[in-house]
Amino acid sequence: MLVIDGRNPIGSPLQCGELVPSNEEMRRLCPDVPEIDDLLRTPESAISMRTSEMRLVPPSGRPLCYDFEGVVLDRVAHDEALVELAESSGAHYLVGSRVESVESETVRLRDGSEYTAKVVIGAGGHNDPLRKSEWQTESLVIPVKFVLMSGDFDEALELHFGSVAPGGYAWKFPKQGGANIGLGIQTALARGKSLNDYSEEFFSRYEGGVEFRGAGSLPMSGTIASFVKGNHLLVGDAAGMVLPSNGAGITIAMIGGRIAGQVVAEHLRDGTPLGEYEIRWESQMGRVMRNSKRAFRLGSLLFRSPDWLLNLAFNRLTKPFIWRAVTCRSLLF
Repeated sequence: MLVIDGRNPIGSPLQCGELVPSNEEMRRLCPDVPEIDDLLRTPESAISMRTSEMRLVPPSGRPLCYDFEGVVLDRVAHDEALVELAESSGAHYLVGSRVESVESETVRLRDGSEYTAKVVIGAGGHNDPLRKSEWQTESLVIPVKFVLMSGDFDEALELHFGSVAPGGYAWKFPKQGGANIGLGIQTALARGKSLNDYSEEFFSRYEGGVEFRGAGSLPMSGTIASFVKGNHLLVGDAAGMVLPSNGAGITIAMIGGRIAGQVVAEHLRDGTPLGEYEIRWESQMGRVMRNSKRAFRLGSLLFRSPDWLLNLAFNRLTKPFIWRAVTCRSLLF
């Protein structure tokens, strides 16, 4: 297997909030996914902090607090460890090279070189060249900005909602000696203010030295209708494998990537149809993704409301329903 990546080294620059659930939490969130421990093998060297509490914070500042086992990564070290793991299983990497086009079995790079493959997988995010040329599928994309800030921070995870981040949320994820602090917004709901304005206002709430500034974007429409076209597959953000109700994408993409890899191997060895990829995804993640899409649609309506109404909506009676929505469960017990 050959992996072509425009970054060098892979994992840099950082483009995310770095939070993933613990493996035990993943078993609760995605109960139909088998062998979580075999898939999510994050080395201790890539873990910055383990946390046990999540706070959902409305505009009033009075949070709803929940037990949640989170792992805040050193994402660059995490991705480097994944590369080493893949290489140990026979994968080869071509870094610092960008794909210009894909036609059938031919992958053409910007430098003019070409590679051929029986199966081509697009894993380059929502702007993946394979997705753009063959799928032409639109997704709601939320721009995000974040900083790595040094200092002393409370060890609880925080998600902030309301006018602080219209249509999205802001976050504070503590790390060893600092925190990853950022936000994402729906531009259509921004009332003329820029992402820079919202982000700088939120960053100013915290005291510490800014050591890194980053930006990115998240596809928040959930999975697209089909991941397979002929001998071409999409995985990760390119396939919309981000849970819209909470923005989780790292572990979700890894679930999709494992399924895709297993099916491609069986296809090359035994002739298994590549469409089996979609069948297994539906079996393992279909219910979770549908719940997340429903929760996001409901949340988008709620987050168009003024802050005073959002404050009323965050209360002891709604607390369990809000948590079920964020964690992609059915709202009906």
